[in-house]
Amino acid sequence: MRRGIAATALVASLALAATACGGDGDSDSESGGPVTITWWDTSNATNEAPTYQALVKEFEAANKGVKVKYVNVPFDQAQNKFDTAAGAKGAPDVLRSEVGWTPAFAKKGFFLPLDGTEALADQAKFQPSLIEQAKYDGKVYGVPLVTDTLALVYNKQLFQKAGVQPPKTWDELKKAAATIKDKTGADGYWGSTAGYYAQPFLYGEGTDTVDADGKKITVKSPQAVKGYGTWLSLFDGKGLHKADTTADAYAHIQDAFVNGKVAAILQGPWEITNFYKGSAFADKKNLGIATVPAGSAGKAGAPTGGHNLSVYAGSDKAHQDASLKFVEFLTSAKSQETIALKNSTLPTREDAYTAQVKADPGIAGYQAVLPAAQPRPALPEYSSLWVPLDKELPQIAGGKKSLDKGLGDVETAVAELVPDFSK
Repeated sequence: MRRGIAATALVASLALAATACGGDGDSDSESGGPVTITWWDTSNATNEAPTYQALVKEFEAANKGVKVKYVNVPFDQAQNKFDTAAGAKGAPDVLRSEVGWTPAFAKKGFFLPLDGTEALADQAKFQPSLIEQAKYDGKVYGVPLVTDTLALVYNKQLFQKAGVQPPKTWDELKKAAATIKDKTGADGYWGSTAGYYAQPFLYGEGTDTVDADGKKITVKSPQAVKGYGTWLSLFDGKGLHKADTTADAYAHIQDAFVNGKVAAILQGPWEITNFYKGSAFADKKNLGIATVPAGSAGKAGAPTGGHNLSVYAGSDKAHQDASLKFVEFLTSAKSQETIALKNSTLPTREDAYTAQVKADPGIAGYQAVLPAAQPRPALPEYSSLWVPLDKELPQIAGGKKSLDKGLGDVETAVAELVPDFSK
């Protein structure tokens, strides 16, 4: 999952306008020339894209019959752009798809089933839960490229100066935040008002926004209300930063953390590279990473995020065959090791966690918290559930709506997204 990371819309629009997509017959394959496939990469244009561009060149050097048109598409625009392009039969041959998009696009018939193909030749070497998360209706529609989850990231020096340990529960976090404020002057914790970052509070009470198996909306269940109540309480108190409901909240929280103004936040491994650019983490070993605190049910966990590589079902066979070969290359152990070393992202297969990869304290730290990550249900509409949460939670945290009213409005919006679910 990516949050707040995007290249400019202008650059993207120019790149997309100049790019012919799969299904447009953009190749010389009929005359014996190389097949040209198009890849939409949704990684960070500054920190991550150069690594993928270098791998594209490496792939082309080893596969003379295939050319790859690389296009970096801003993550926050890619889902809608692909949906529109695929509906018009002009989508890219390969998409770096956020895990939540995979079942939705598979349901629409936009993705090619990958079971038994070259792309999944090493299926047994991938983390099983990530393969399961790439499935829809029993078939696999994406090969896991990178994975992630949220963790409590903290400033070891500030914690040591205050004499506190990484908290195991949210109540312990409140106490630690107050002590950190007293001992160091820095805020102890700054929470986000985004729905994704509130998800651990639901897991801590043993619930979710919906019960996919039971086809029931649970965002106003007693457990969910309790979880969101805990989330809300962490915006008010000594050492607890007040809620930031501005459009730039993500950047504000990140900047405060990397520069030592706040001791702990919830964040994902996609920011490891940026952590190291901050003054507080010039010494990488100062970055602490712990499992998110547990709720009153004694459970601790965060969503499993990440990205899969999927192949467009609308491409012709020549493009699909070339795409499968490309996907196999990018998700190989060697490529994933390269990506991890260059981008500080988490591999999806165990054989890519080499000694050199695990020497990065950020990667090693997040790898340790991955077992607590919870896969998302194979519900095509699941990724859409963040939309009403992202609208209502800032209003709740900012005092414009009560918790009851805000969650009620979320429930109403979710009911429209999954009309066959009961309340």
